[in-house]
Amino acid sequence: MNCPSSTCAWHKICPISQHKPTKLTDLFGALVLLSPFAVFAQDVSVGSPAESSGSPQTSVIQRVEIVARQGSTELRRAASFAKQIYGREELDRYGDTNALDVMRRLPGVNVDTDGPRMRGLGAGYTQILINGDPAPPGFNLDQLSPSQIERIEVIKASTAEQSSQAVAGSINVILKEVTRRSLSNLRLGLRTGKDRPLGNVNYSITESVGPFNMSLPISLFEWHRQVRNLVDRKMAGSDGQPALSEQLGTGTSQGWGYNVAPRFNFKVSDEQTIALATFFQKGYWNYRTDYVNQAVSGNPVFDDDAIQGGYWENRRGNLTWINRFSEDQRIEIKAGVQQSRSAFDLRNLRAGATQLRTAGINQDDAVTQAGKYSQLLGSSHTLTAGWDLENRDRQEKRTTTNGAGEALLPSFEGQPFQAQMRRQAYYIQDEWEISPQWQLNLGLRNERIASESRNAAMPVVNVSSVLSPLAHVTYKFDPKRRDMVRASLTRSYKAPGLNALLSRPVINGAYTNTNQTNTYLSPDRIGNPALRPELATGLDIAYENYLSNDGIFSVGIFHRNLTNVVRNLTELRSVSWAAAPRWITQPQNFSDAVTSGLEFELRGRASDLMPQLLGHAKALNLRTSLSFYRSSIAALPGPDNRLDGQQPWSANLGFDQRISGLPLSVGGNLSFTPGYNTRQSAEQFFNRSPTKSIDLFAMMPLSPTMSFRAAASAGVQQFGPPNGSTLSLLSNGDYTRTDRYAKPQLNLTLDMRL
Repeated sequence: MNCPSSTCAWHKICPISQHKPTKLTDLFGALVLLSPFAVFAQDVSVGSPAESSGSPQTSVIQRVEIVARQGSTELRRAASFAKQIYGREELDRYGDTNALDVMRRLPGVNVDTDGPRMRGLGAGYTQILINGDPAPPGFNLDQLSPSQIERIEVIKASTAEQSSQAVAGSINVILKEVTRRSLSNLRLGLRTGKDRPLGNVNYSITESVGPFNMSLPISLFEWHRQVRNLVDRKMAGSDGQPALSEQLGTGTSQGWGYNVAPRFNFKVSDEQTIALATFFQKGYWNYRTDYVNQAVSGNPVFDDDAIQGGYWENRRGNLTWINRFSEDQRIEIKAGVQQSRSAFDLRNLRAGATQLRTAGINQDDAVTQAGKYSQLLGSSHTLTAGWDLENRDRQEKRTTTNGAGEALLPSFEGQPFQAQMRRQAYYIQDEWEISPQWQLNLGLRNERIASESRNAAMPVVNVSSVLSPLAHVTYKFDPKRRDMVRASLTRSYKAPGLNALLSRPVINGAYTNTNQTNTYLSPDRIGNPALRPELATGLDIAYENYLSNDGIFSVGIFHRNLTNVVRNLTELRSVSWAAAPRWITQPQNFSDAVTSGLEFELRGRASDLMPQLLGHAKALNLRTSLSFYRSSIAALPGPDNRLDGQQPWSANLGFDQRISGLPLSVGGNLSFTPGYNTRQSAEQFFNRSPTKSIDLFAMMPLSPTMSFRAAASAGVQQFGPPNGSTLSLLSNGDYTRTDRYAKPQLNLTLDMRL
């Protein structure tokens, strides 16, 4: 699976062809080589013998059995803070091939080009966790199979144990844990592609021998999809005069990849456990865009055709040691390493000839170390103190040349740009069961982030520290009943990504002549090493009523006060790399802001929710959610001075039904978001059209160990946002409108327990 070029090794830029695998057998060879090491990897499962004390064995078995019976609803009800938990039923219902398809149907979550979002806020406001730890850069949720996931937790407010980089909340993906039985499962899938059906395979095996527990999940996947784009534009043409143009584009993406996650548990004694969890992800991709151009008036500037491709690779390993000194004391020490690699080659074409070529490699390495000590104080307090350390280094090397092979920006091209990030966090947390009705969770977390971005001439250091007090309280109206109120007061933040700190300019492909001025709608881009974290103070209040048969009704409100909000601003500047002034877009700490919302969720059996109307529909389950959001940025006048991409409201409605007399279950889900405007700056507006998507499925058991599932979806783009249009409009009347459309998709899966 290595790059065929012996000179690559992350030191030289390879063309696309050098990063394509030569044989599919290479992949299976790599998996065979990995399988002997599978016995070295497995997460510690909740309630496992790893957490047992020196008490009699019978008490250990009893605790394990009790936890194992808890479903998603019971885990949610027992939590000391507000979170939604979705287990195997939600993960398997539609036979999805990637985790993003599951997330876009979850209440309060939507998926856009930048990944999953909570509460309508951009992906940077939503923290993605893997087994409770921040996901490494470059981690692809759209390439993670739901069959490798144990459950998904949607956490509404920050806790002291987890990073406070969660202004909107966190999505915690819990990978599958080891069972104490020998199990093996196989899932075979086919889905529609551009020219042929596309396959995916997911296999997992779990073994337990004495004190050893191991699991090996493997996922192979491919994609070949097509999206049509219509670009309608009005702006200054090549002669500086107004021009109108239309471009009909066809974007074709294809590629393949794999995930392997061997895990291992070793019970040293009744008090100690060692666990090793690893994850490997690699994929190859190619993307091509072809346009049919039409000049409506004037001499417009068109977007170029493009061919691009490359690969990505993520490797992760975490070692955990757990020691329970007694029934009241427990310590957990973790150490981890992460590596991310990627390379790309992009060519802009005009009349079939290369107009611009950009090639680059990225390398990201991190070492993490964390630990926590828990002490039971009396019968009602659990005090936890811990630390979380991370050292991350990122290096990018990029070269952009014109059609003649000459460097576009000689002072920047080929120069390595580096960024280092050092994060230290310390926290203390007290979980206090005041009475059977009252539960309190108090925490204090301090995170210090020091980042440095530099090239040969411009080192820039950025240091920030965030102190986050956190309080969660739960009140049960009656301990024997199933309704409660939760409230949280938190302080969270959003740190700028390392990419946003890199001060290397990126020239707009339509205006590569740096002796000329580009346009507001076709700006160059540059990072900002001086960015400061966005800070947020938040209040969350929710009422939860747990119904019979795993039903639930909840209503919640939230409010956030934000400072140092970052927004990409476009300005005309004189710059060192161009002879003429250039329009530059750059992230800047722009203003303060506020956002608030109201969220409803209702699910359960129809006969329980509407007994008079659907009292006999015992096999019909209903799911619905409705969310309302508002926000405003202080530095911009209203209306529509909302935070980037926050829709005013969204709705989901789903159902599933077992067909009487037949071994068949059917169901569906409808999602809708209205159109809305966003004031980006005093001169620029964004408009987004209404979007809707629909999903349908049918599942039939073929035997006690085999089932078949068919699912279809319309209105969504695989790995991306729903179909629809976006408009960028300037106060002078210039605009760019883009319409996106992808065909409906069909997905077939066969699940077997071997």
